[in-house]
Amino acid sequence: MASSGLQLLGFFLSLVGLAVTVAATLMVQWKKQYQGKTHRIYEGLWMSCSGNERTTCEFHQYLLKLPTEVQATRGVMLLSIFLSAVALLVSTVGMKCTRFMDGKDESKSTTAMVGGIMFMVAGLLTLIITSWYVKMIVQIFNESHRLQSFEFGNAVFVSWAGGLLTMAGGAFLGCRRCTQSQSMSSNHLLSTSHPKSNYV
Repeated sequence: MASSGLQLLGFFLSLVGLAVTVAATLMVQWKKQYQGKTHRIYEGLWMSCSGNERTTCEFHQYLLKLPTEVQATRGVMLLSIFLSAVALLVSTVGMKCTRFMDGKDESKSTTAMVGGIMFMVAGLLTLIITSWYVKMIVQIFNESHRLQSFEFGNAVFVSWAGGLLTMAGGAFLGCRRCTQSQSMSSNHLLSTSHPKSNYV
């Protein structure tokens, strides 16, 4: 089984990635627009804000009237969060430092690997939908009047960071090759040490 330190590192990175992804999903600065020097408009996946020094925010009331990029990004980000939450439970069961499935090392290793793969898929979904969202915003910005169109905001960078952290943590949790190499090396050391003890 992979070392508990490697699994804990992967679990910690995945947990941070999930938290960052949730924060990005709730952030309002997915789009931004400046009107003049002081008036600012921000639009997120759930609400929009506008104002000068003090901004007022309101939730999106009509789902079907939202732009396509907002609807698609909202759905995929929620799917990624749900998949990461399930992966969190699965990887907890399969980690070496937990007491679930004691005595079943192979099953625990497989469970941890499945959780890691789920984390990697969730992170990949976040990266893909965020990159597509940025592409749509840039395309709209180039095709319309630039003074009246939106630019992508800071939530995009936070979302990218969350996806990368989730994928990195999943890669550590799903490191099956590391597991096999460690078990093979330990078995090799045991097999070479016992025959020598039979000789004087």
